[in-house]
Amino acid sequence: MPEQDDWEHEFDHRWANSAEHKEPSARARMLAARWKENPPDPTPFRADPDPAPRRSSWVSTAVVLGCVAVVIVLLGYAQMRSPY
Repeated sequence: MPEQDDWEHEFDHRWANSAEHKEPSARARMLAARWKENPPDPTPFRADPDPAPRRSSWVSTAVVLGCVAVVIVLLGYAQMRSPY
């Protein structure tokens, strides 16, 4: 039973979360040090630097229907050529 008590004590999340001082992660410390010397440029929330040109929906529909037609023709040709 003492082994289980050690396990519970080692991973006691309530005790860890109740700590008054929480040390930041290594990444947070690294970014804080980097940004202290050279702060990042402000960017809008979820900015898209180069928006891709949108294709109209009819072009996508035509491409899909064209592919389906090609598959149907190829399957019909293969069935016509088979001896059975």
